[in-house]
Amino acid sequence: MLILLPPSEGKTPATKGPAIDWESLSFPELNPYRAKVLEALGTVSTHEDALALLGVGASLRDDVERNTRLHAEPAAPAHQVYSGVLYDALGFKSMTPAQRRKATESILVVSALWGAIGFGDHVPAYRLSMGTALPDVGRLASYWKPQLNAALAKRSEGELLIDCRSSTYAAAWAPPAEQTVTVNVFNEANGKRTVVSHFAKHTRGELARHLLTRRGKAPATPQQLLKASSEHWTTELVEGTARKPHALNIILTG
Repeated sequence: MLILLPPSEGKTPATKGPAIDWESLSFPELNPYRAKVLEALGTVSTHEDALALLGVGASLRDDVERNTRLHAEPAAPAHQVYSGVLYDALGFKSMTPAQRRKATESILVVSALWGAIGFGDHVPAYRLSMGTALPDVGRLASYWKPQLNAALAKRSEGELLIDCRSSTYAAAWAPPAEQTVTVNVFNEANGKRTVVSHFAKHTRGELARHLLTRRGKAPATPQQLLKASSEHWTTELVEGTARKPHALNIILTG
């Protein structure tokens, strides 16, 4: 089982500690590509119109300014740096040591800056979205796609991939459809079903936590994932095709 997560928009900066050790990151073959994005991000973040170029508001000016010194910023494990709705629901801090080890082994974060990192990889807090286009790099999802296809092929081989990413981050890597299950969240009331957007992050975080903390073997097939998720929610599985992944639909009521 491999759980694919998006990064959070909000990040918690480390207050002390060493700067990033590039060679300690998962998938070190991505380092040249990471360095190119980091350089372009640092340059863009010095521009007078950096906020507009990065698509953020004035309240995030300090975050953008931090982008200019990421080589020297303290780094912390990804599970500490990434915060927000999904990661709060995942609740890494409240897991047992064994559950934390399982989470570290089972979670990959697809990132606009790093491409893909492990949950225990140490990185600084930064501000960059996968939907951004950077000078000399271009649209980041397009930039990362061939690199992630190569880097993640071996890591994902034989794994059930539970894809909790948003569409923006899913565009950067399309894993093999036959072994992938995307996670959708719907609300059902008065016989009418509607797509849940923001709250879907919370539910995906809860699903990841459930899969990492429940007793028994991790699901290895879409059908086993359906059975495991039905322990907590009303769920249904939409079978995939040769080109389209399976879909796990979680149905919330009320």
